[in-house]
Amino acid sequence: MLRVYAQLVGSVVLWGGTWISGRLLAQSMPSFSAALLRFVVASIFLLGWTWWRTGAIPKPPRHLGVISLLGATGIFAYNYFFFTGLASVPAGRAALIIATAPLVITLASPQGWRPQVIGGALVALTGAGTVLAHGVPWRLFSTGLTAGDLHILGCVVSWSAYSILNVRATRRMEPLTAVTWACVAGTVFLTLPALQSGVIEHALTATLLDWTNIVFLGVLATGVAFTWYVRGIQVVGAPRAGVFINLVPVCAVFLAWMLLGEPIDFSLVVGGILVLCGVRLANRH
Repeated sequence: MLRVYAQLVGSVVLWGGTWISGRLLAQSMPSFSAALLRFVVASIFLLGWTWWRTGAIPKPPRHLGVISLLGATGIFAYNYFFFTGLASVPAGRAALIIATAPLVITLASPQGWRPQVIGGALVALTGAGTVLAHGVPWRLFSTGLTAGDLHILGCVVSWSAYSILNVRATRRMEPLTAVTWACVAGTVFLTLPALQSGVIEHALTATLLDWTNIVFLGVLATGVAFTWYVRGIQVVGAPRAGVFINLVPVCAVFLAWMLLGEPIDFSLVVGGILVLCGVRLANRH
């Protein structure tokens, strides 16, 4: 049991690290190039990992429509918004904004409009506004959002859509099979725009740091972290494992401060606490 909890903590650290790694990679190459290279690596790793575990490459699922939607939302759209947003938005701030995604998923559920959920939504939105407006949420009405902020909010929408679709997909196939073929489908969707943005040239001129980030994002943050998290759900259950997800933005803020030197100011702390409390309140049973 201790090993399982250690793996859940490891998943949180790896997912928190995606914001630092993504921030660095977004400074070196366009969004589609970075996303394609990440998921070529991730797809190869996941296919090999599944073969190693089961002795066979997973067959393409019959539900190609669902898999295509997963690839379009969670891989193609999310990673376009992810890398484009991180080109201008600090990693810690972006991670706290996307921490509102579980709230969007809850609001989209049949039980999403209970008073408890609405209250949690108001608290979380106040927190998100505090982060976005650097401590003065009502300032957003006069200054609006930056393009980078809008792209990170695009991450929230696309990841929420992916998560809702993923619930349906995993009723029909194994979670590892679903994420593997979603990665493959997303890689296919990314290929043409990545070629148009010069991905081959970017791959050939990428530095050692770029490739380190690509491998980290493709192998550790996608393949290993997902496998550990699914194993945690199977052993301790989804409610207990889900609590660990709330720690991802906290870990991201800490890593961004430690590795990138991003300041942790008052608005980030207060807004982050409000976001996490709101999401927790909305999802309490």
